[in-house]
This record gives sequence, C-alpha cells and structure tokens, in this order.
Amino acid sequence: MSELVRPLRAYRALARATARAVLTYRFNLLLGMGAVLMQLVALLAVWRVVLAESPSVNGFTWPQMRAYLLVAFAAGTVISVLGDFRMAFRILDGDVALDLAKPIDYQRARFAEALGGLWIEVLLIAVVAGVTMSIVGGVDVPAGSALALFALSMLLLVPLKFLIVYVSTLACFWTQNYMGVQWARIAVVNLFSGAMIPLVYLPGWLATAAQWSPFAGLTSTPALIFLGRVDVPQGLVLVAVQLGWVLALWFGARLIWRVAVRRLTINGG
Repeated sequence: MSELVRPLRAYRALARATARAVLTYRFNLLLGMGAVLMQLVALLAVWRVVLAESPSVNGFTWPQMRAYLLVAFAAGTVISVLGDFRMAFRILDGDVALDLAKPIDYQRARFAEALGGLWIEVLLIAVVAGVTMSIVGGVDVPAGSALALFALSMLLLVPLKFLIVYVSTLACFWTQNYMGVQWARIAVVNLFSGAMIPLVYLPGWLATAAQWSPFAGLTSTPALIFLGRVDVPQGLVLVAVQLGWVLALWFGARLIWRVAVRRLTINGG
C-alpha cells in the first residue's frame, strides 16, 4: 500500500507546487489570460456587428453566439498554466535527463502540474464570465441531462487539452526550436477546434473532418452541447469522441515518450 501512496503524494506535491507558483507569479497568469480575454472582447465586438445586420447567420443568433464565445473563452483558459515552454526548454537543454532519475512517471507528473492551477483558472473564468454577461447580456443555461453532458464534456476537455499540448512539446526531441511547433499548434487548434469561428462556418468537408478530430473537443463539442444545437444522443456521440481521443492520445503519448527516451539515450549518452 505504501508503494502506491508515495507516488500519489508526489503528484499531489507537484500540483500544490504549481498552484503556489501561479499565486506567486500572478502577473504571468494574468498576462496569458489577458490574451484570451482580448480575443473574447474582439470576437464579441465583431459578431455583434455581423449579427446586427441579420438576426441569424448559419443558425446562430446573437445570444447564441455570445454564449458560444463565452464557452470558447472558458475552454481556452483552462490548463493555461501548463509550463509547455519550461518542458520544451528542459528537453532542448537536456535537463529532462534529470527528470528521468525521479521515481515518478513523467507524463503523470506533467499532468499533475497542469491540474495544480486548474482551480485558480476556474475562479478567474467565473469572474470574467460574470462581468462579461453583466455588460453584454446573460446566456441561457441548459438544464437536466444536457447540463450534465456539458459538464462531462468540459471535464474531458482538461486531459484532452493537456495531451495535445504535451504531445506537441515532445516534438522538441526531434526539433531545435519550440516556437515553430507552438505557432503551428495554436494555428491548427484555433481553426479546427472552433475557437475562432464555429465549425459550421467552414466548408462542409472541412467542418466534418474537424468535428471528428481531437481539436473539436476543445471548444466546439462543449459549446454545441451548451447551446442545445445537438440533442442528448448526438451529444453523447460527441462526448464519446472526446473520450476516445483522450485515451488514444494518452497511450499514444506514452509510445512517443518511449521512442523519445531512446533517442535521448542514444544521442545524449
């Protein structure tokens, strides 16, 4: 039993350390959140003008688009404290070898760190969403099974977002620079997740491909469920796709890590 408890204590300690670091370096968190907030403000302004000319565009009214953008903001804010740059630099500098000497699983340790600041992000999201709704108007909250399904989708979003960032960061074992990888990931995620525009505005074939990709689970899936644009059976399918991608990426990331570690051993001694 003690052999099982010790790793759990180590992961909890990592999570607490992340929370303390976030509270200590609050400016970094606020700066990162400010970027997402500015995107929210800009998109609200743009869509308010667009939908002022027409009561509905591709089935979205202004109240629906307002709710969609708030969900997109929440989805873009969670797991923002994940230290992907720190992890990338440790890989590029070779300091990741020190992490291998620790008696804990590397992937689980990084996930624990990502979860450490989650409660702080949720509080900030609640504050921003409350202020935003007081200015631009409230949103209709789903009830019953739809609300439970939305909550489940938002819960699955956390490991899904972590894994997409984590897998992209592992590319540093094969690259000399992380900036290009990060820019490419952000561009792909913003387009195929629906963070910039709902997927329905994409060409039909591209929207279908995006909806079945792991990226849709980062924004489109929880937003569609929240807005009631899918019924419960359809929502269950979308959440099942989210779960499938979480499992596939979790075990896929472990395979990539094993290959990366062998590369580190061969090249780094």
